[in-house]
Amino acid sequence: MTEQYPSQLLERTVSDFAKLPGIGRKTALRFALHLLNQDKEAVRGFGERLIQFREEIKFCEQCHNISDTAVCDICANPKRDHSIVCVVENIRNVMAIENTGQFHGVYHVLGGLISPIDGIGPNQLAIPSLVERVRSGQVQEVIFALSPTMEGDTTNFYLSRQIGDAEVQLSTLARGISIGDELEYADEVTLGRSIVNRVAFQR
Repeated sequence: MTEQYPSQLLERTVSDFAKLPGIGRKTALRFALHLLNQDKEAVRGFGERLIQFREEIKFCEQCHNISDTAVCDICANPKRDHSIVCVVENIRNVMAIENTGQFHGVYHVLGGLISPIDGIGPNQLAIPSLVERVRSGQVQEVIFALSPTMEGDTTNFYLSRQIGDAEVQLSTLARGISIGDELEYADEVTLGRSIVNRVAFQR
């Protein structure tokens, strides 16, 4: 049965909230009614912060992580080991690995995984900039920290071919993470051990 709304404005707001991942229409309705009960200035401030976030957020020129500045705090930190680059699918993976406290190198965010079935090819990912970083001579090790799925393994294989004969060590996460699991849902202990106990990638 289609839910009836007393206001088209409410219905549109609910529809907009329901477009967010993991948000159903009932939760979206709670969000909308909650905002309706707030002070108008508070709601206006919330809306302005959302607009500011979308318009002013930057992507790091070096690793493609999100940042408030042209270069993110991780890449700008001289205490990080810039000779070790951890390749991840997305920004959530950076956050997950950082939360383990076990990795002290830097990152490279691909922005997705190669998935022909979803229409995602290598040219849609931040692969050329990774190859450029590796060939700069500053990188000694590249860790493929991608989810152990078919798409992740396909991307690992493609990256290893693109890096080619560059004199860098290639490694991948230890299989403490189950095959088919998404990296961002791994618990911090398992993910941390997988980073620390990483293994050589078989080219």
